[in-house]
Amino acid sequence: LAEILRGAGDKAAEAGLAIIGGHTIDDTEPKYGLAVTGVVHPSKLWKNIGAQPGDKLVLTKPLGLGIIATAVKRGMVDKATEQKAVEVMSALNRKAAKVASKFEIHACTDITGFGLLGHLGEMTQGSGVDAVVYAQQTPIIEGAEELAQAGAVPGGTKDNLDYASSFVRFEDSLSPINKLLLADAQTSGGLLFAVASGDAEALLAELGRSCDFTPAVIGEMTQKGAGRIDVA
Repeated sequence: LAEILRGAGDKAAEAGLAIIGGHTIDDTEPKYGLAVTGVVHPSKLWKNIGAQPGDKLVLTKPLGLGIIATAVKRGMVDKATEQKAVEVMSALNRKAAKVASKFEIHACTDITGFGLLGHLGEMTQGSGVDAVVYAQQTPIIEGAEELAQAGAVPGGTKDNLDYASSFVRFEDSLSPINKLLLADAQTSGGLLFAVASGDAEALLAELGRSCDFTPAVIGEMTQKGAGRIDVA
């Protein structure tokens, strides 16, 4: 319990935040969470809607955290893979947000429990645009694919994929594991930016210099539409 509280305090301090209160609950398993309150100027507010046709999709952290976390619980993971997942989850999105604030960001979301496809679906449907995602360009934590093949897939990831089936169309060549990785439920995942096409290359370069993980252009907004996502 002390390590959990110390870790949260350290990360809050790193983010420049103060923990000012709290409450406890009696439950069958330990859990810890924080609610963030604050003020933002309307002109500096990023929403998960507003993406435009032609925007590039830039992802700042690799996927696979849900699968690796499930495998850790089952004793299937080597120390190197476990440590990599911890590093990804522990890294704040602060650096990426600071870098992106210099560019024309039309929409932004973090990738958490709904997985990449779920959160992107909220963006495309809310913006009234369709999108394409390139599976081979989407960064995955090394070892996650093999663990998924071994059966370490959380129930939330499977539910995410079922949910996404109503608005996602997969290319026939994609394997079931490819699909699960794109729907994997993340804990403290990265940011997904819909950035003006002309800014994408410069954003990617500066993110690469400033952030802890290699960012990637994983797709683009294709046209006005109902929010369909094609995965190639």
